[in-house]
Amino acid sequence: MSITVSPAELYEMIYQGLGSVVLFSHWEKDEGGGLRHYHSEHIPTAHFCDPARSLAGLPGSTAGRNPLPELSYVQASFDGWGLRSDRPVIVYDGGRGLWASRAWWTLRWAGVEDVRILDGGQKAWEEAGHKIVGGPGNITATDSDMTARLGCMPTATIDDVRAHNGILLDVRDSRRFAGEREILDLKAGHIPGAVNLPVTELLNEDFTFRTPEEIRARLAEVGVTDGADVIVYSGSGNHSSQALAAMEIAGVHGVRHYIGGWSQWAADPKNPVER
Repeated sequence: MSITVSPAELYEMIYQGLGSVVLFSHWEKDEGGGLRHYHSEHIPTAHFCDPARSLAGLPGSTAGRNPLPELSYVQASFDGWGLRSDRPVIVYDGGRGLWASRAWWTLRWAGVEDVRILDGGQKAWEEAGHKIVGGPGNITATDSDMTARLGCMPTATIDDVRAHNGILLDVRDSRRFAGEREILDLKAGHIPGAVNLPVTELLNEDFTFRTPEEIRARLAEVGVTDGADVIVYSGSGNHSSQALAAMEIAGVHGVRHYIGGWSQWAADPKNPVER
């Protein structure tokens, strides 16, 4: 089963009443900006997913900028969205796929088995001629029957990374990897021994995912042919979630996610840095 849906497929799900939960995953720098955007425009039937509250825990130097969320927050989100075990969850964002991918990976990690990404997001939906709506959104009509089960996707801790002898894949852009540019974290550079594959190279120009064959070919160029003994990271788990979604599309499974990423690694002065 593909983890992506097209605008046409989502349109049929919604307007034929086939039963799905649609989540608009969106974050903006201003407090409440994501929710204001949702109130302004969203796909019909969509609920709002705040990545900072539902998909991440409390940031800090010891945990990173977007650590894994606590069980109580995840369960509250499940209940608020009315997730059901017999209904697929479709996640989308404005079009770049970053926040949708974070939602996809975090929900899978929390035990939701059928999660799919609207490829191309709301931008692709509108370009296909489908309508958007404004307002506060639908009231959840059903109670959730799902209990969050954290840890259902492979992860790696900072100690796992320190001890790792396999492929360590950094999917940030090449300038951040090289230490030429850093505006988010405390230091510039990368974890020693890591190889770089910017996640944008697994995407088309419109931020839809490349074909499985194209993704596998690019991964093979940096030595990744399967998920065994591979750890992937980014700044704080967002771009790496998008890379993991691309790997899933390509049939590369079992890759461990170092979700603390460079933001956690760079915050510890004892950790070595390579540039």
